[in-house]
Amino acid sequence: QVQLVESGGGLVQPGGSLRLSCATSGFTFSSSLMSWYRQAPGEEREMVARITSAGITNYEDSVKGRFTISRDNAQNTVYLQMNSLEPEDTAVYICKANLYGMSPPYWGQGTQVTVSS
Repeated sequence: QVQLVESGGGLVQPGGSLRLSCATSGFTFSSSLMSWYRQAPGEEREMVARITSAGITNYEDSVKGRFTISRDNAQNTVYLQMNSLEPEDTAVYICKANLYGMSPPYWGQGTQVTVSS
């Protein structure tokens, strides 16, 4: 079965960095569109970054220049490098996979990122 397991969240000071990982299994990772979303308390889920099977990336405007999404097809893992973190980045970060074709997306369980001094 499809599995997405996030890790790497935690507490960091403003201006600090974290790298999130999403380890996947149960599908052909290399042909899938991978995305990171985040959801803060009382707010709607928003797309943070995405990376296509060809390595093309897109970012939400507020994280451009600070966050970098990447993928390691050999390890079936997608990463989110987060630099210059701000308190507004505090949220649960969730990994999403869109498998090739018309299958519905799959979601991970999320990992908490808290940016606070």
